[in-house]
Amino acid sequence: MAKKTKKINVSGTEISLIQADMEEFVSLTDIAKHKNPEAPADIVKNWLRNKNTLELLGLWEKLNNPDFKLVEFDQFKTESGLNHFVQSIKQLKMENK
Repeated sequence: MAKKTKKINVSGTEISLIQADMEEFVSLTDIAKHKNPEAPADIVKNWLRNKNTLELLGLWEKLNNPDFKLVEFDQFKTESGLNHFVQSIKQLKMENK
């Protein structure tokens, strides 16, 4: 997989755009650095805990991923937003394999 990276400047924050296999990805970590340069991972973690975020990601997967496991997704989506709920990008990837 050949990767190309370019950077754009948005409101004084440098954001990475990564192109791989004809798809383009935006760095969430770079965007989160705008809010908290010291701990951008915390911003991403909190965003992933949000029920609205998970509903958006679930809808996108449902529309674009024929192998999406909707039943498994619904199980943890119901817990989103609760104090004990923790979700990471790594967990999302593993649950949708």
